[in-house]
Amino acid sequence: MSQLPPDDVTRRAFLETVARTGGQSFLFGSLFVNTALLRLPQAGTDAKARAEAEVGKGVIYGFVVDTTKCIGCGSCVRACRAENGVPDGYNRTWVEQYTFYPDGEVFVNSPNGGEDGFADPAPTRNKPTGTEAPMRGFFVPKLCNHCIDTPCIQVCPVGASFKTDEGVVLVDHERCVGCGYCVQACPFGSRYLNPETGTADKCTWCHHRVVRGLLPACVVSCPAEARIFGNVSDPQSRISRILATNRVQVLKSFLGTRPRTRYIGLDSEVI
Repeated sequence: MSQLPPDDVTRRAFLETVARTGGQSFLFGSLFVNTALLRLPQAGTDAKARAEAEVGKGVIYGFVVDTTKCIGCGSCVRACRAENGVPDGYNRTWVEQYTFYPDGEVFVNSPNGGEDGFADPAPTRNKPTGTEAPMRGFFVPKLCNHCIDTPCIQVCPVGASFKTDEGVVLVDHERCVGCGYCVQACPFGSRYLNPETGTADKCTWCHHRVVRGLLPACVVSCPAEARIFGNVSDPQSRISRILATNRVQVLKSFLGTRPRTRYIGLDSEVI
């Protein structure tokens, strides 16, 4: 088969290639993948080249979420929506409320992604034996984990998902064909298909701001300083000092994706 030039991999060309080449299908986890798709060119695009050209030498970014400080106000979600033009009904970042009851039940709530905040206090349940007040609760902000070993990049058939030298996982919207493989492959629910563009979308750590020396919008907007972003390769940076002096965890460590988004005060019940 004659390969298309990298800049010509459009949705139409993608579908025409599938129809023309046929190819066998196989299961990748729960995904059906056609081998014809995997023969499309994987070379970097202009968008990828531009992103990597902006990288400072020796800079690796990281993100820390301190759940002991999050107050569930939703400022981060609102700031992200405004900064990145996130469509209604979707979120690049969201906040979950975890409420624990005496019988061991854990209630997880995230109305509108936590954008409008949460009812305070947490709800009292009506049980056959009477009412039951919660024992404790906390908030967990979530976003793309920008994993080192990324399942989303591995399953992308056209190389639209890629990682910069700083460790930031991005999507080339000019190359993306909207197949949704990466959305299904992400074990953290961090990706979605943007209904306005038809392409995969997700948190980018506000990469367009970071390359200009600015912090991500969610970090700037957090009144409790529960979100910390910075260069983990610099031992003197604030994030490096926090990582060196706190016990941190990652979501779903058993998957081995090695997230660059880390958490302080993460309970084992958090999913």
